[in-house]
Amino acid sequence: MIELRTPAEIEAMRPAGRFVAEVLATLREDTKVGTNLLTIDRRAHEMIRTAGAESCYIDYHPSFGASPFGKVICTSINDAVLHGLPYDYALRDGDLVSLDFAVSVDGWVADSAVSFVVGTPRDEDLALIDTTERALDAAIAAAVSGGRIGDISHAIAEVAHADGYSINTDFGGHGVGRVMHGDPHVPNDGKPNRGYPLRPGLVVALEPWFLQTTDELVTDPDGWTLRSADGSRGAHAEHTVAITADGPIILTDRSFLGVR
Repeated sequence: MIELRTPAEIEAMRPAGRFVAEVLATLREDTKVGTNLLTIDRRAHEMIRTAGAESCYIDYHPSFGASPFGKVICTSINDAVLHGLPYDYALRDGDLVSLDFAVSVDGWVADSAVSFVVGTPRDEDLALIDTTERALDAAIAAAVSGGRIGDISHAIAEVAHADGYSINTDFGGHGVGRVMHGDPHVPNDGKPNRGYPLRPGLVVALEPWFLQTTDELVTDPDGWTLRSADGSRGAHAEHTVAITADGPIILTDRSFLGVR
């Protein structure tokens, strides 16, 4: 069921969005060559506990997951792009890191992701990250009242295809509110003027993600981590966005912290 939020409810979602933004900004700053993925998870767990928030991941067990996730943040490295289950791994120079984080604050959920390189970056990794970020910008610009879900999907795909990337539509954006994953599904490719109408009060997590040379995924033995089928690297960008009569509101915006 698709739910539309009142202006007061959207305001009530702002603390969750701000907290998610602050955690991702902090973790991005703290994550360096040598940082262990389990350390990232512990730091996120500490911040959740201190804030009195509630993790959306730790007990999460959808049909596609082998078991409850058991951690509070997704850490996808290099050829992993989604649902990366943190494990005992110290980051190496040049690793491409995607952090995906969602929490509930006072019963309202926010969800966001960021990708970056630790140490010395490769040009092709920076280009991939740039494409995901510009695709997210295009998606947000298309998230206006009077449009349709297909307008958002088409905006994402235009950026990706122009840069030479193919698109997997199995996983994409989704509704956000009292739960992390709700309707509608927002695929990363689609036709304009199609799909569910965009109305004031709709809150969605928009999340372009692309792989360098494929659109096929394989699942790790951990039952969660999704990797490219050919070993090429992936990147992921995501914001929780509210559609209003006055335009989109990025609830997980990090710009107030001086970071993207």
